[in-house]
Amino acid sequence: MAGLSPQITNLIIILGMMQVSKKIPFDDPQVLMGVRAVYVLSNLIIAGIYLYIQSKINTKKDMTTLKYVEPAPMGSADEPKLVTTTIHSYDLSQLRGMWKSQLMGVGMMAVMHLYFKYTNPLLIQSIIPLKGAFEGNLIKIHLFGQPAIGDLKRPWKQTGPMGMSGGEIKSDKKSIEEAERAGRGGTKEE
Repeated sequence: MAGLSPQITNLIIILGMMQVSKKIPFDDPQVLMGVRAVYVLSNLIIAGIYLYIQSKINTKKDMTTLKYVEPAPMGSADEPKLVTTTIHSYDLSQLRGMWKSQLMGVGMMAVMHLYFKYTNPLLIQSIIPLKGAFEGNLIKIHLFGQPAIGDLKRPWKQTGPMGMSGGEIKSDKKSIEEAERAGRGGTKEE
């Protein structure tokens, strides 16, 4: 599955796990507790990875300046804005976004399972977020030690819901100079 995109592999996993979950007797309290335990373990692994990545980011504390032009939000009449930050701050903000995404998923799963009594998604949500965590750029750089070149060069492309791009982040010299001259933004993140 090395050549397939993450969205395609997620779809394959979801479809496969839906078939597997039909065969699992969720009526049995022991089976249900086992699936819950796998879900909790999966989230604890992700939390451990994120905490480790945070410690690596803070240990490296790369204060190299990073400038890029952030696109305006979709449907907005705003101009793209210039962002000046450091690699350390950028990585921490990306990690913060990953935490928020994970906590949102846990919250939604809690409502679906505890309030609506859905059990099948527990199985799928034990695998997909863990897979997604290992596919993240921060993990590739800080956990697996891959160099930040090519697709891993900061700033990273922002993907919105369902894998759609939210606009292109530009880090080329021409775009940055144009944004500086136009006086758009000049946001400095620390």
